[in-house]
Amino acid sequence: MAEAHKPRLAVWKFASCDGCQLSLLDCEDELLAVADAIDIAYFMEATRGHISGRYDLSLVEGSITTAHAAERIREVRRISDVVITIGACATAGGIQALRNFADVKEYASIVYARPDYISTLATSTAIADHIRVEFELRGCPINKRQLVEVVSAYLAKRKPVTPAHSVCVECKLRGTVCVMVAHGTPCLGPVTHAGCGALCPAYDRGCYGCFGPMETPNAPALSDWLSRLGMDDRSISRVYSTFNTDAEPFREEKERHGR
Repeated sequence: MAEAHKPRLAVWKFASCDGCQLSLLDCEDELLAVADAIDIAYFMEATRGHISGRYDLSLVEGSITTAHAAERIREVRRISDVVITIGACATAGGIQALRNFADVKEYASIVYARPDYISTLATSTAIADHIRVEFELRGCPINKRQLVEVVSAYLAKRKPVTPAHSVCVECKLRGTVCVMVAHGTPCLGPVTHAGCGALCPAYDRGCYGCFGPMETPNAPALSDWLSRLGMDDRSISRVYSTFNTDAEPFREEKERHGR
């Protein structure tokens, strides 16, 4: 009897730090279970060998920062049945999207001894700005358990079950006292997608927004509270200028308080 076809998984890297791919490798036991159900056909972070052809599922890390990357992601879309973007770079342009609010040529002249060798776009943009994607998994880095859930869901042809609520709910679930209410510490938890387990508030630090905006965030209301805590417009703009600065709700609030 012929062996049943295993779905082919490909993992692609664009402009990023590789942290989300490392989250996949960090799955350890879960990855072994997944490996029994799929063929890891392309994953340069883990192996130089690869299987060419079409892929049932492609995971994409990183943002689009060059013309070559823009062409390459269209090719990934062409040869993939399902595309899932993973991490803040792929879903919101990443920390490198700070270039979107500045002069990238000026940056290059400061960083590189020969900026004339540099060929790059003026912006860093999310994968979904260039191609159709089936699902976006946020985080910097992503939550490995959420990643396993999303991969499993698409292999089983069902909808992924990931939280739509904010980090504030995670604080309540773990019994963490609200750092804004108790200590007056600025925190993006009320507008940030859950997934980290409220790690920073558990150590009396405000949320930095690593997992990007939650569904239907009310960022202007949060900014009003940040203002009451004594933050000026420049400081409020800066708290939205981190890992997910080009995610629409964060970008709009950043620009509303000055670039």
